[in-house]
Order: sequence, then C-alpha cells, then structure tokens
Amino acid sequence: MKSWAEGEWFSKRDPVLEMLTVTVFKVPGETNTDDLSPAPDAWSRPDVPVHALAMLKNPREGITDAIGQIEEAKKKGFPVAYVGDVVGTGSSRKSATNSILWHMGDDIPYCPNKRGKGVCIGNKIAPIFFNTMEDSGALPIECDVDNLNMYDVIDIYPYQGKITKHGEPDSVLSDFQLKTPVIYDEVQAGGRIPLIIGRGLTAKARASLGMPPSTLFRIPSSDADAVEGYTLAQKIVGRACGLPEGQGVLPGQYCEPHMTTVGSQDTTGPMTRDELKDLACLGFSADLVMQSFCHTAAYPKPVDVVTHHTLPDFIRNRGGVSLRPGDGIIHSWLNRMLIPDTVGTGGDSHTRFPIGISFPAGSGLVAFAAATGNMPLDMPESVLVRFKGDLQPGITLRDLVHAIPYYAIREGLLTVAKSNKKNIFSGRILEIEGLGHLKCEQAFELSDASAERSAAGCAIKMNPEPIAEYLRSNVVMLQWMIAEGYGDARTIQRRVEAMEAWLAKPELLEADPGAVYAATIDIDLKDVNEPIVCCPNDPDDAKLLSDVAGDKVDEVFIGSCMTNIGHFRAAGKLLNQFPGQLPTKLWVAPPTKMDATQLTAEGYYSIFGKVGARTEMPGCSLCMGNQARVGDSTTVVSTSTRNFPNRLGKGANVYLASAELAAVSAILGKLPTPSEYLEYASELSKDRDDTYRYLNFNELPEYTEKIAA
Repeated sequence: MKSWAEGEWFSKRDPVLEMLTVTVFKVPGETNTDDLSPAPDAWSRPDVPVHALAMLKNPREGITDAIGQIEEAKKKGFPVAYVGDVVGTGSSRKSATNSILWHMGDDIPYCPNKRGKGVCIGNKIAPIFFNTMEDSGALPIECDVDNLNMYDVIDIYPYQGKITKHGEPDSVLSDFQLKTPVIYDEVQAGGRIPLIIGRGLTAKARASLGMPPSTLFRIPSSDADAVEGYTLAQKIVGRACGLPEGQGVLPGQYCEPHMTTVGSQDTTGPMTRDELKDLACLGFSADLVMQSFCHTAAYPKPVDVVTHHTLPDFIRNRGGVSLRPGDGIIHSWLNRMLIPDTVGTGGDSHTRFPIGISFPAGSGLVAFAAATGNMPLDMPESVLVRFKGDLQPGITLRDLVHAIPYYAIREGLLTVAKSNKKNIFSGRILEIEGLGHLKCEQAFELSDASAERSAAGCAIKMNPEPIAEYLRSNVVMLQWMIAEGYGDARTIQRRVEAMEAWLAKPELLEADPGAVYAATIDIDLKDVNEPIVCCPNDPDDAKLLSDVAGDKVDEVFIGSCMTNIGHFRAAGKLLNQFPGQLPTKLWVAPPTKMDATQLTAEGYYSIFGKVGARTEMPGCSLCMGNQARVGDSTTVVSTSTRNFPNRLGKGANVYLASAELAAVSAILGKLPTPSEYLEYASELSKDRDDTYRYLNFNELPEYTEKIAA
C-alpha cells in the first residue's frame, strides 16, 4: 500500500529525456491507416509482428521497400521516428499504431509481441491516431516537417519544444508545443491508460492511509475562462460528466465522460477482446456494449470463422449485445440503440452518432470505456456548419455532406494539398445546425462523414419529432431482438426502458446563443444546385459535378453505412428505366438484413438482378477493402465512406457520390452532366415520399407480431 501511495510504480520508470536523438523515416504526403494496416491483411491484426510486415506494402512516393528502408534508417545507430505531412487519417484501427511501434518502438518487459513508446511526428496527426499513440506510450508531436528528410538524424527537445540538427542545438528545424504536458507522464507510465489506472490507484492508496493528494503527477487541466454560453457538444459532454444541467465542458478541459453506448466491430474486436482480458474485465460498466460482424461475414477467412464462433459469447458473458454474421453494418444497428444527448465511443472511425455524440477510438480505449464506463477526453473545440434554406431539385443529403469540404476549401479553411495542410475540422467537433427536420437516418449521413473531415466527433441539432419517431421504431426493434434470442436480453431490455423514459419526457439540449466556435461555415441551400462529388482519391477533394462530367465509369458501388433503404429504392427506380444489362459492373449491398428483406418484398432485388447487378450480403462489402474488391485500375463511382488510394481496389480511381448519382453513372457508363443527372432525378421527385420511407419497425407486422407472439 505504501509503495502504491508513493507512486513507485511510476517513479521507478524512466522519465522523458531532455533530448531525444532519432533518425527520420519520412513518408511524404498523407499516411492513412489503410497504408499502415492494410484492410486485406486485417485477419492478422491481433498478431502484431505478422501484421506489421504489411505496413506500407503498397509503393508510394519515397517508399519503395518500407521494411528495408526502416532497417537502413536503423543503421544510423539511433531509434527511428515516423515522420509525415499528414499521419493516421481514416479508420480507428489501433493496429496502425501497433505496426509503427513494432518497427520503431521499445519492447515491453514480460509482454511479448507488443511494443510501446516510439516517436511520431506530423504536420497533422489525425485525432484518433494521436490518441492511440498516447495509449501506447508513444510521443506524438505536431509540427512543420518540411525541413525533416528521410534518414536525417535529429535532436528533439521535448521540454523546450524544438527539433534541431543532430549535435547542433542552435540549428532549429522546427518548433512545437505538446498537446498537453500530461503526455510526459503518459510516456513515462507506458501509456495513457496505465497512467489513468495507476494514478487512480495511487490516489486511493493515499486516501486509505490518510495521506494528502500526490504531487507526483502532472494534473490534466480542468480550468477554463468564464464563457457566455456552451455549444451543444459541450453540454452533452457536461451532462455525461455529471455537471449541473445546462453547463458544459470547455475546450482544453480534461474530463472522463460516462459512456452510455460502446460499439465494437469484427476487424478490431479481437484486439478489443485482448485488451479487455488485459484489464481483467469480467463485466461491462458501460450501459450497452455491442459487437458486430459486418466487416468479415461475407467472405470470412478461417480465422474470421473462429472469431464468429467465439467472440459473441465473450461479449454476452460480460453483459454485452452481440449481433450475428449477416446482420449488417455496426452503425446501422448501434444508431438504433442510442439515447439522445448521451456520449459513447466505438472501435470504428464511423461510430458517429446522429443523436448525442460519440468519440471513436482505438481498441485499447474502447476496451477501457466498455470495462470502466468512462473514457478520458481532452475536450476539443467545435466548428459550426450552419445550413439555411431548402434543398434544390435533385440535390441529396450526400451532396450536403460534400458541400461541407467544398465550402471549407472556398473559404481557405481546408486544403487538398498535404504539405502544410490546412484542415479546420481536424481534431475538432463538427456541430451542424439548420437541418433539424431531418430523419435520424438522414442525419447520420452528415455525422458519419465527419470521420472523413478528421473531426473528433459530431453533434447535430435535431428536432424532437424525428427523434421520437426513431425511438418508437427502435423500441420495437429491440423487443424483436429479444424475441429472436439476441443477448444479453437484460441489457437490451434496459435500453428499451431508457428509450421509453425519454419518450415520456422528450427534451433535448441546445447550444447557447453565446457559444464560441473555432470557425463558422454558412451554407445557403439555394446555392447548392448541382451534385458535389469527392474526386480520386481524396475525400477532401470536393468538386462540382460539372467539373468532372464525362469521365468514363467502369464500376459502381451502392452500399456502406452512408446508405439507407431510401437510397436503394431511389437507385432501383432509376435502374428500372434501363432495358437490358448495364454497361458497368454494379455492386449493391444494403446496410442491414432488415433493409434487404424489405427491398426484396418490394421487388427491388428483381430490378437489381434484371440489370445484372451483383448483390452482396448486407454489411460493409467493398467499403473497407478487406472483402471483395473492384478491378485493378478501374474508375469507380461509390457511395462508400472514403476513397483513399488502393482502398476499394488496387490502383482504382474512386469518386464518392450519392446513390442517385451512382445509379445514373451505372446506367450511362460515365459521370453525367448536371443536366443529364437532373433529367433522371426529376423522375424521383414524382413519388418522393414513397421512395424515401424509412424502416419504422413499429409499423411493420412481421416485427410487431413476433413480439406479440
């Protein structure tokens, strides 16, 4: 007890040195987590040494033989630091961090096949990746990297905030300031999670011995200046931290909000399982933890089949809810389990709640949140996107998704170029107003795409009526799950009761008029009068359809968590006008089995078959790139979440677009002109209410009758 009280577990570990000498391993441009942890190799993620062999396996500028080049850097005799212009964008996979640290980190005593510490330097480091670096005890530094070149030997002065040429302390190459001084303690403790746990045990030991609070640790900042108001996100987090109603957590403040909902999917789930074992977690403290199998169900490898058979019991035995292979995409299910104005997280970067707010994380932090019911958070700033007006003919919610980067580029808040990249959204919360009338399924398109902005999270101001409609439907879906034998039934029933409690008193938090934002972007819908696409191969590269019209299209994908049943009806109605086989290869993958069942009953699958479409099992399908893939070097129009190089297929050029534009492109074999597109889209306006109907389970007899039986 005395040892714990005195913090010997911490003080016996080496602190961050005054100066670190490292050799630069530089990857120019943007490194996303697909580069560091390729989707086709997802099966090996729990085996860190094996998976690390796939890191940067696709040649790119400056990288021809990544493993060989790392070994060459090590010949300089110093530790190697990973350096890039933009590092860690994309998915939340901690395996990306594991791969870097396997090559550039330090062994962890008595813990084989894992490494920690290490140094990562980027002009921009994506927030989830930054957090997984912290969790692993690495030192993440954001600074200008233009003067850092491959194989340079540099000296890093962490406390002075400067990087110099080796042995030349006055030859400053870059200046920096760590995100928080607590990072020094995180590195010394071996990671953020060990620090939080150890710091807490030290505090409890001192309290039990009647000792005053320890001064050994750097305390996260909880101070903030007085403000005139709080944003919606700040209020939601404030409520989750137990603050008085209406008060919020301000940017820069450290907090540990309660996690009401936690999601896990199957390519990160095995790593989350291992982290839960490390935490000796026998029961979840988060109110609802859900596991899906959407990334591997369609084309499972033998190791995936083992996961399908073993992981459900692991989750259910701890009080979690497990879906089944073939059920569909994690987000399309998890969104239907949400409680308004609550906080959650998930081991997938697209865990972006349409109601409430979520902060996606790597597998280690997800395990910590599930096990303890809380998650560490340095509250980010917010960026407000404010819409006004009405949607113009033919314009879809996906076009508004792409309008956000398009307008940010116009206002100088976002650049496509990676060198000295600007991204006002990076590491901040995207807050959206002016579209409160949207259905929750529609709102998710906007929150989902905040991942592509590298935002820390997203909060949307919604009206209470569509939320109440959504929850009434979701209560029936959850009751149907219990009737179908899904478990843990007690957890599901508890969530039903929470939804019914909100429906009995439907109140929503709102931002205060005096709330302060890092930036505000105003978008008048009357000015968005033609589709907006994101061009190959960068989800930031938003352009008007007229700028790219005529480009030949080889393949089209309609699917991913960015779609809902209305998109497939719209695509089906457009495709039904086309006689014969399409000139393109069309892939169709509804997000859930419930969508697929309803579309089949309504005859849309017969339309997809008539035109020669390839229908996939409900799930992620092409989106992640670890299952089926498009042809090499093809041009693709896709409704998927992101279009990083090689993600959907080797050398593929991928445009991101709405399902409606994707269907027209499949028919024409090219990107249409705006006038061509609007001619097709005008047909959809004739029965819009029928097309864009959503799954209200409380109105569908096959669900209500199952519950009654």
